[in-house]
Amino acid sequence: MLNRPLVLATRNQGKIREFRALAAGFGVDIKSLEDFGPIPPVEEDGETFEDNAYKKAHFTARALGYPALADDSGLTVHTLGGQPGVFSARYAGEGATDGDNNRKLLAALDGKTDRKAAFQCVIAIAVPRGPALIYEGRCDGEITLEERGENGFGYDPVFFYPPLDRTFAQLSQEEKNRVSHRGQAMAELKQEFDKVMIWLKARLAEEPF
Repeated sequence: MLNRPLVLATRNQGKIREFRALAAGFGVDIKSLEDFGPIPPVEEDGETFEDNAYKKAHFTARALGYPALADDSGLTVHTLGGQPGVFSARYAGEGATDGDNNRKLLAALDGKTDRKAAFQCVIAIAVPRGPALIYEGRCDGEITLEERGENGFGYDPVFFYPPLDRTFAQLSQEEKNRVSHRGQAMAELKQEFDKVMIWLKARLAEEPF
C-alpha cells in the first residue's frame, strides 16, 4: 500500500465511476477532486491528449501533495480531420452539455457516408515533482445517425461499436470497461501496476510528505 492516496484529477462523475471500477483491487486508496476543497481549474490547452493528461496530473499532484492520475480522452472522426479531438468536451462551445456536443457532431456528419471514428485515451500518473508515467488506449467504431442508449456519458450514445453491435450507451459499464479506450489504457496500466507501485514508492520517498 502507498502511504498516500492516488487522486483522480477529475470531478466528472462518469469518469470517477469508471476509474473506481477499473482500479478495484489495485491496493491503493483512490480519491477524486470531489474529496478535496476547491483548487484552481487546469487550462486544457495542450495540442494532444498526452499534453493535457500530463498537465492535469502534474498540476493536481503539486497542488495536493499526493500522486495523481489524470486522463485526457476524446473522440476523433476521420472525415472531420480528427475533430473534435482535444476539444471533445467543449466541441459545441464552453459550457456545452453532452447533448449539445452530440447534436453538433451529428449535424457535422449529416449526409456523409464515411462515419469512421475512434475514442482515444491517454492516462498520466504524476507525483508532485518529476516525470509522469503514460498509458494509452484506443477503440475504433462508427458514428450513428441518431443517439441510442441511456448509459454512459459524453459521446457514448452516438458511438457504435461493431463487434458488440451496440453503441457505448447501450452497453453495461462492465461491457464498456472491457472494450473502451479507457478500459484498454487501464488494462495496460494494470499489467504493469506492480512496477508502477515500485515507481511511485521510490518517487514519493524522495519527496516531502
